[in-house]
Amino acid sequence: MRFDLITLFPAMFDALTRQGITSRALERGLWSLRCWNPRDFALDAYRSVDDRPYGGGPGMVMMAEPLVAALRAIDADRASASSAPVLHLSPRGRPLTHARVLELARAPALTLLASRYEAVDQRFIDRYVDEEVSIGDFVVSGGELPAMMLMDAIIRLLPGALNDPRSAQEESFAAGLLDCPHYTRPEVFENEPVPAVLLSGHHARIARWRREQSLAGTFARRPELIEGLRAQGGLDAADERFLASLAADARPGDPG
Repeated sequence: MRFDLITLFPAMFDALTRQGITSRALERGLWSLRCWNPRDFALDAYRSVDDRPYGGGPGMVMMAEPLVAALRAIDADRASASSAPVLHLSPRGRPLTHARVLELARAPALTLLASRYEAVDQRFIDRYVDEEVSIGDFVVSGGELPAMMLMDAIIRLLPGALNDPRSAQEESFAAGLLDCPHYTRPEVFENEPVPAVLLSGHHARIARWRREQSLAGTFARRPELIEGLRAQGGLDAADERFLASLAADARPGDPG
């Protein structure tokens, strides 16, 4: 998979290319990255990429012309390769979900805009951006960290990226639920033992325990995920009985 990244700070992405799972996947040829600095496409001697906003207000706005020039250079560099969606990392975007990451992971290439300053000229967004993506209801200094998070989420899903592909299938959100708790050695830590079922060797009981733990954690922390999974028909009768017992335990007792 190819990533083309428009960023003023390409060195930040060394965290992906030189460390951990994403670095190993890069070495395996599973993905590639090319960074494009808008300053290289600026129209003046000062390499300006931003200017004051019309109408006044704080901050600066990224200009459209250098960004368009960068996109054209990306298209030319791809040559005969198929065009790629242009994604802008922005708090105004659609919240990123595991389902959307799965969709994006099927694309052969993506172009990501990691913007800076107060905003990007809206005319560029309207004409050239296919989708705005948000990683949460908060603001960071630029789109580089959100872009890295999106890329990491995609890369780990590429076949061969993880040493054990089951890891991606069993983690949080993969089945529409939060992940269950996990334990390792020692068997007793600060007087707390590992749950006995995990030592039983009974695979069916372990699988059911993990499912119920995922249901319980999601019920307590992200109940909207339960409703979404129910709407998709992703809960069986045993799940519903367990959830009913959780709901009964959560109701306040009879004061009488």
